[in-house]
Amino acid sequence: MPPSETLQTLSLLEARILGVLIEKERTTPDTYPLTLNSLTAGCNQKSAREPVLGVADAEVQAALEELRGRVLVLETYGASGRVLRYTQNFGKVYGLPAAGVALLATLMLRGPQTVSELRANSERLYRFEDSSSVEAYLVELAARRSGALVRQLPRQAGAREQRWAHLLCGEPALPPERGASQRDNASRDDELAARVARLEEEVAELQQAFRTMVEAAGQEPATR
Repeated sequence: MPPSETLQTLSLLEARILGVLIEKERTTPDTYPLTLNSLTAGCNQKSAREPVLGVADAEVQAALEELRGRVLVLETYGASGRVLRYTQNFGKVYGLPAAGVALLATLMLRGPQTVSELRANSERLYRFEDSSSVEAYLVELAARRSGALVRQLPRQAGAREQRWAHLLCGEPALPPERGASQRDNASRDDELAARVARLEEEVAELQQAFRTMVEAAGQEPATR
């Protein structure tokens, strides 16, 4: 199937399912295609996942139906012919080479990552010669005529490398800009300083009023 220019946005769970299927096809070929139970376990896996999910079989089944309707997932009974299993068709639908599929699967499973992190984390799916080759494939995915599939995120404060995120679920949520955060903090600091100044003035006025009352009564203020 040729790549489409009108491919629908995936949900987080749909992207996780595709990522798991791509991963397990390469790392555990003996158990691939996956059963529903195995697929759910892969979606809820706590290691090498960001974010960590806790989904039920019924939720995975509903997402599989959506993916099957878009031919991104195919059903099969495998060699046994008894248990329904699922296989991914992601690369063919999106018209991607193996390297692009590996990078997107790693992003779908682990969230935004730097070039160095992507090279290390995708090693079991595809072996890149060096970080430059990873970056070259990312640039290619970002410049696709049918629509960008990845995006380079703004550099985080204190970070040496910029991270990349996939766009299969839409635009990624970005952390607030450092400048905006600093402005907000400065505004809160100014407000707090003004409140403290007002309180100090009120305390000074109360102390003066007390001294005036004591003097009027002809008494000296008690000392501690």
